[in-house]
Amino acid sequence: MSTLQRQDRSEPASRHSTEPSGFESAGSGSRGSLAATAIAGAIAMAVAMGFGRFSYTPILPAMMTDTGLSPGDAGLVASANFIGYLAGAVLAGYGWAHGRERGVGLAALVATTLLLAAMGLTSSVLAYSIIRFLAGLASAFAMIFISGIVLGQGLAARSEHVPSVHFGGVGFGIALSSIAVWAAPLAGVAGFSMSQADWFMGALVALAGTVLVAALLPASRHAANGGRPEVPLVRSRSLMAMTLTYGFFGFGYVITATFLVAMARDSSGGHSVEFLAWLITGVSAALSVYLWRFAVPRLGLAGVYAIGLLVEAAGLVLTVSLPSPYAPLVGGLMLGATFMMVTAYGLQIGRQLAPESPRRALAFMTAAFGIGQIVGPLVAGWLAERTGSYALPTLVAAFVLMICGIVVLAELRRINEALAR
Repeated sequence: MSTLQRQDRSEPASRHSTEPSGFESAGSGSRGSLAATAIAGAIAMAVAMGFGRFSYTPILPAMMTDTGLSPGDAGLVASANFIGYLAGAVLAGYGWAHGRERGVGLAALVATTLLLAAMGLTSSVLAYSIIRFLAGLASAFAMIFISGIVLGQGLAARSEHVPSVHFGGVGFGIALSSIAVWAAPLAGVAGFSMSQADWFMGALVALAGTVLVAALLPASRHAANGGRPEVPLVRSRSLMAMTLTYGFFGFGYVITATFLVAMARDSSGGHSVEFLAWLITGVSAALSVYLWRFAVPRLGLAGVYAIGLLVEAAGLVLTVSLPSPYAPLVGGLMLGATFMMVTAYGLQIGRQLAPESPRRALAFMTAAFGIGQIVGPLVAGWLAERTGSYALPTLVAAFVLMICGIVVLAELRRINEALAR
């Protein structure tokens, strides 16, 4: 049976069950409910991550033109978002939201919508940084609490489709944010700059998504069954190795995820190349979790995670070595094809390595990821300002990802043994 189907130890169902692993595994009576839960998770990830976090990337070139942001300023604002994400991950690790996960997750989506609109109401670096900090906090709450609900339902139903649909929502949101940025000027809103129109358009899409999630998302299983709070997290060697590489992955991927569209503009590829680069990133990210799962039976979940890190490292090298306009397009393709899969599989491995404390494991790994994301844009912006190019920071990111992949491969046997227990 695929590693994706393994249960938490607290689940009553046997992990050797031969029942199907799709939406149908929950039985005809709850099949629609499980599909609705997965769709709610996908939309929530599209709002919180695709728009709340990643729409900054396609809007950044317009912000730099409209407000005079430098690469260093842009890196500072991006890092403020990641500091908020880290703070949210740390706060989510405590038990204050036990039984209230749905309400907190929905409140985070509402906050995301309001904060997207707020970005169009200022041109101050300080104000941008404060808003993006709060947006990071909201996106972390949405990621952890809504993912906990959705992935918990999927594990209970022994469905490997639920995580694919859920995490695929991030890529869908990225693609949709690219379309929204492309379409915003067509709205012809008088009196607003290009970047303002982009932020307001994103807020409208996020509002619609939040309403849909509120209609589809079920209550958490903790609230439904009165379950006890999770036990303290046991930090095994395997979990620590995964958390370390996951944190450095946050550093490596975020440099291109933040500056890809700005890199496309610097290459004089034109607005169409900027649009296509981020659209390709989103579409490939939406499909990546589903497509990579076919390699899991052969390579194992941790093996695919390691290969993804190495493939992404190669993609970053191509981003700065291919001629324009191919570099940002290929870079976007390989970034999208790997970063969401590495994120999703990394979190799944973490949950399985800590079956008695899955939410705490999610928070612990997300916190490490957040630290990496804080450092990444600061280093990249600083290096880009001093070298006049994004090439050096991109190559640094590629080197870090390559080392992470090698570390996981070196620990692969131990991690697989821990997952098999």
